Amino acid sequence: MIIFTDGSGKTGKYIYLIPEKRVFRLFQKHGLTNNEAEYMAVIEALKENKENKIQIKSDSQLIVNQINKNYKIKEKRLKKLAEKVWKLCENRNVEFTWIPREKNKAGHILG
Repeated sequence: MIIFTDGSGKTGKYIYLIPEKRVFRLFQKHGLTNNEAEYMAVIEALKENKENKIQIKSDSQLIVNQINKNYKIKEKRLKKLAEKVWKLCENRNVEFTWIPREKNKAGHILG
């Protein structure tokens, strides 16, 4: 299953989209940074979709590289969110892939 995620700190909105199921879920929580909103989209996608094999596509290079442990996470709030993601990925085959913004189908809905 492929899931596209996106988040916006400006609006506090974050979303995930599953094109093959024609499903999208939009959330809003004020007071988030852009990176926190991106993480929240990933967390909600993983919490609500229990499939064993998932590919998450995001246009946030920072988030994808932090989750894939290519970048260190210096900010405590982001580290806690990454730890939630890693916990949700336990015993599952989850792959995180960076995609350009123009190819992020979730981003087109979020605006």
